[in-house]
Amino acid sequence: MDCKDCQALILVPTRELAQGIHKVVLALGKHMNVTCHACIGGVNHHEDMRRLEAGAQVVVGTPGRTYDMLKRSALRSKNIKMYVLDEADELLSRGFNAQIYDVFTAMPENVQVIVVSITIPCELLEITAKFMSDPVKILIKREERTLEGIRQFYVNVEREHLNMDAKQRHDAVKEFQTGSSRILVRTDSLGGDNDIPQVSLVINYDLPTNRANYIHRIGRYGAFGRKGVAINFIINDEQPTLRHIKQYYNTQIEELPMDIADLI
Repeated sequence: MDCKDCQALILVPTRELAQGIHKVVLALGKHMNVTCHACIGGVNHHEDMRRLEAGAQVVVGTPGRTYDMLKRSALRSKNIKMYVLDEADELLSRGFNAQIYDVFTAMPENVQVIVVSITIPCELLEITAKFMSDPVKILIKREERTLEGIRQFYVNVEREHLNMDAKQRHDAVKEFQTGSSRILVRTDSLGGDNDIPQVSLVINYDLPTNRANYIHRIGRYGAFGRKGVAINFIINDEQPTLRHIKQYYNTQIEELPMDIADLI
C-alpha cells in the first residue's frame, strides 16, 4: 500500500478494545506492509500526532481522542475509504452519539460505513439511517453463533461483608470451611476476623489503602508455621504502594511467574 495516510478508521467504545484490535491489525498487516495506530486516552497528544504524521493506514480509536486528532488535522480523512463502528450498541450506550456523528461529518463523501453490533437498539437504527444509503444487512442467526472450542466452567463462591448480619457471615464462612464453596470473597473491613486455617491462597483484588491492613488480610494464614501464597492484583499506578508495603514489612513481593502450579 503506497499511500501512508489513514484508509480505514475503526471507532470502539473502550481503550482495551482499541488496543486489542490494534494488535490484531498489526499481526495481520506485518506481511502486507500495513501500519496501524491506536488513538486512545492516556497517551500523550503529541505522541499520537507524531505517529499519525509518520503514517498509519489503519487507525483504531475511542471517539473522543479520534475526533480530537481530526480537529488538530493530525488525522487526515481525505483518503479514508472505510469507517467502522465496532460494538456500536456499546458506543451509543456510553453516550458517544455526538462524537460518532462529528467524526462521520469529517469523512469523505464516498466513505464506506460498516456498523457491527450484538444488539440493534432504536438509536442504532437512527444512526444507520443518517450514515447509510440502502445498506446491506448481515444478521447472524442465534443458532449459528457457536461456543464450540471454548471450555467453560463455574465455581461456587461465598461472600462476607458488613451489610450482612452476624448469622449470615457465620454461615458464609462455615460453607467455605466445609468445602461447600471453594472461594470466599471478603471486604477489607473483615480482614482480621474469622481465622480459617485451611486457606492456602489469598488474592488481593486491590492493595489496601492502609498498609497496616495488609497483614490483617494475609498474615494470619502464615501463622503457626502454616504456609500459604498471596497474590496481589496491581496496576502500574499502584507500584509505589507496593514498594511501601514491602519496605514497611521488610518483605519480598515478586512478580508472579507464568507457571504458578508449583506455588499453590
